[in-house]
Amino acid sequence: MSVARLAAPPGGKVTPGRILNSEWIKFRTLRSSWLTLLGAVVAMVGTGLVVGYVTSTSDWATLDGVATFASATVRGYLLTQLIVGVLGVLFVTGEYGTGMIRSTFAAVPRRLHVLAAKTVVFSAVALVSMTLASFAAFFGGQIFLSADGHGSSLSDPGALRAVAGVGVYLMLVGALGGALGWIVRSTAGAITALVALLLILPVLVGFLPASVGTDIAKFLPSDAAEAFVSSGPVANALAPWTGLGVLVLWVALALAAATVLLRRRDT
Repeated sequence: MSVARLAAPPGGKVTPGRILNSEWIKFRTLRSSWLTLLGAVVAMVGTGLVVGYVTSTSDWATLDGVATFASATVRGYLLTQLIVGVLGVLFVTGEYGTGMIRSTFAAVPRRLHVLAAKTVVFSAVALVSMTLASFAAFFGGQIFLSADGHGSSLSDPGALRAVAGVGVYLMLVGALGGALGWIVRSTAGAITALVALLLILPVLVGFLPASVGTDIAKFLPSDAAEAFVSSGPVANALAPWTGLGVLVLWVALALAAATVLLRRRDT
């Protein structure tokens, strides 16, 4: 079924609701979307179980602070962020790769509506699935830790914010990946940019003099996320909610750049 028929049935108008429905159909009818999303869930929950088991069998007195935080079992987000980010990229660049983007823009001439619809659809899917995966990772890890007398609960200081915050962070990473997809219009290029931003840039900043590097690092996406999704104190980090604000700003700037470029380009 063509995008034009999905977005604007005979005699119908191209409405925001129909554009959203079209993008939802694109996402849910691709088996690769669900397999990748399943991989993200497995990575998140599996890491939580492994961390819970390993921590419970270790000498608690020798563990560092992060390993004893209530949020320790949701640190699988460090791996999962790449999977979700790549899926966000593919949701956009997949159409450029197949040429389907021309049909999409023919059906929906207002390109910013397409950008908004893709962002909303993917963000909703990522938020729901990754939040559920985060809670599953937390409770799964606590099965091992509670048996050893070191379990945590959501009522512990910062625990609920951290566990729910992982879902929010992974949603933002997916939106960032999508924005980079619009900017670069290449799967390989956008994924490279995403990895550089999340993993490589923090390492490069680490080579700067401490007086400068520390101040810069706290505003990078990875460090801002650490401040937000950690239930315990993080050295040289922003306040948790400030960290969330910085993450939102990164995504907003990327989407703003994508908006400008999308309006100026031919396709």
